[in-house]
Amino acid sequence: MVLKIAVCIKSVPDPSYYDKTKIDPVTKSLVREGIPSVINATDKHALELALTLREQHGGEITALTMGPLDAQGQLYEALAMGADKAVLLSDKKLSGSDTLATSYALSVLLKNLGDFDLILAGNESDDGATAHVPSQLGEWLNIPHIMDVVDVDIEGEKQLTAHKEVEGGTAAYRLELPCLVAVKKKINTPRLTTVWGLYQAETKTLSVLCGDELSGLSCDYIGLSGSPTQPGELRAVGRGRNAQAIEGTAEEIACAILAKINALRS
Repeated sequence: MVLKIAVCIKSVPDPSYYDKTKIDPVTKSLVREGIPSVINATDKHALELALTLREQHGGEITALTMGPLDAQGQLYEALAMGADKAVLLSDKKLSGSDTLATSYALSVLLKNLGDFDLILAGNESDDGATAHVPSQLGEWLNIPHIMDVVDVDIEGEKQLTAHKEVEGGTAAYRLELPCLVAVKKKINTPRLTTVWGLYQAETKTLSVLCGDELSGLSCDYIGLSGSPTQPGELRAVGRGRNAQAIEGTAEEIACAILAKINALRS
C-alpha cells in the first residue's frame, strides 16, 4: 500500500526561553520577538511515525503548518528529517486564531492540497497545550479521528489500528482510511537530522500560500474576529508576602506558630 500522509506541525517558542516570553497587553498575544522557534515536540513524534510508515508501505509525506513566514525554518527541519515536501499557510488575516479558527484554516488547506490517506499530528502543543486542534480538525474534515495514540498498525488497504492510551492501559481502535491520528510522545523516538538530510532538504519543495490562494476559505471563521475564544483582561498578580521572623528555641517557635494559627481560627 502506498500512503499519502500529511503531518501537521506547529512552530512554537523554544521552551528553554519560556522565562523570557511576554504577553502584549493590547493584543493579548504572545510577543515572540527575540524568542527562537522550534518544531513542537510532540509533532516530531508524529513526523517520525510518518517516516516509519513510509518505510514500511511506501508513499509521500507532506509537512504543513499555519504561522508566520519564520515558520519556514521549522518546515525546512521537517524536510531535513525526511518529509518529501512542505507547505506553509501564512497570512496576517489568520493572526489571533484560536484553536477552532486554526483547525478550520488547516482543514481548508488540506482540502486544497488534495486527498490524503492519513493525517498525523502531535497530541498537543508545547505553548497552548489545549489538545483541541487534532479532534477539531478531524471534525472539519468529517473523517474518523483519534487522540492519545501510542502505537499504529496499517492493515490491508483501507484499515488502521490505533492503540490509544486509556486509564489503566491501552485500547485498540480500528479506523477506516482516510483518518486523523494524534500521537503522544511515548509512541517513538524521533530521528535526528543529518548532514545528508540537510543537503536533501535544499532540493525539496517548500510552498508558501496565503488565504486568497485557498478555495473555500471563509473569512468568517479565521483570525481573531472569527475565533469564539476571546482573551479577557490581563492582570499582574502580586507575589509579595508579609513576613515576620520568629525567634527563640524550637519549642518557643512552635508555640508561637500554633498561637498564630489559633488566632486566625477565632
